[in-house]
Amino acid sequence: MRDDSIPSAILGAGGYVGQHFARLLADHPRFLPRVLGAGERTAGQRLKDVWQLEEAPPVDLASVRLRRVSPASLARAGIRVAFSALPSGTAGPIETELVRRGIAVFTNAADHRMDPDVPLLVPEVNPEHLALQARRPSGRGALIANPNCSATGLVLALAPITRLLAPRAVHVTTYQSLSGAGYPGVPSLNIVDNVVPFIREEEEKIELESSRILGGLRAGRVRPIRTRFLAHCARVATREGHLEAVTIDATLRPSSTAVERAFREFDPLRALPLPTSPHPPIVLRAEKDRPQPIRDRWAGTPARARGMAAVVGRIRWTPPYLRFFVLSHNAVRGAAGGSVLNAELALAGGLLGEGGSRSRR
Repeated sequence: MRDDSIPSAILGAGGYVGQHFARLLADHPRFLPRVLGAGERTAGQRLKDVWQLEEAPPVDLASVRLRRVSPASLARAGIRVAFSALPSGTAGPIETELVRRGIAVFTNAADHRMDPDVPLLVPEVNPEHLALQARRPSGRGALIANPNCSATGLVLALAPITRLLAPRAVHVTTYQSLSGAGYPGVPSLNIVDNVVPFIREEEEKIELESSRILGGLRAGRVRPIRTRFLAHCARVATREGHLEAVTIDATLRPSSTAVERAFREFDPLRALPLPTSPHPPIVLRAEKDRPQPIRDRWAGTPARARGMAAVVGRIRWTPPYLRFFVLSHNAVRGAAGGSVLNAELALAGGLLGEGGSRSRR
């Protein structure tokens, strides 16, 4: 661990996404997780006692006890960055108070996603939106939000080809894993031998958030892209990984070769020192039956970026319609890993400042 590590907290550390935060941050080169915050259900227990992920809990954090925290207690403890896995509805006022006390917040919750001054960030897609926080009041922490987990995979796949195709409309059908519902998730008798064709507010989030992420920044405001988004969302009986079937109604007519080259060559963060950034961020599969959740959800290199790449396959270009499937790991790329990458980009861009960073384990 470096001696310039930034004291950090994980909020909601006992939950599914919080545990992915712990896995990613335990040996992070810059962010030092000093505090594991939790609610009444898990407070007082050690991280290893509540662990739900398939791999073992990180050695450095396994015996750390989860505890109740407040914005005031985190500020007194010298925490500079909070990674929030708090549930939507609960997160909003807590995150606002953290920011008021000078703590930077990287959140998975929906509460602040559509705030006009909050970047709804996917670093490969809209890094320029970080400028929304550059003019925040002195002494306040940054607030940067992840999008909806399905929207994340969708916009990552659209980013290389949006200018190439100038889409009129994007139609997407999602096949979303059980872990996307959190813990304890969907009752088994509701999902075994079944597909549930409704996830509350999910279609609306995909449509609104994708338009905002792909929009341009003008005069200090995000102008949503004019492309129309139409979503169908279903819950399916897979553990992890959201699969999406995408159809683009395109205005322009590039060649099939140009479309595939755009996917393959897309790597806008390759020159930046971001440890959790996957290279490439899009993995293109030529097989007729890929991507598949069980085979492809952990795509991404280097090792720290496992689960951070989107996997695109079954590309069919019959102008004006481009069709393909995209798969992304909902808890990694779409949640904890996305927030960690957002924090790395904010740090590289100077949004986290330098004061107080000389802290040792």
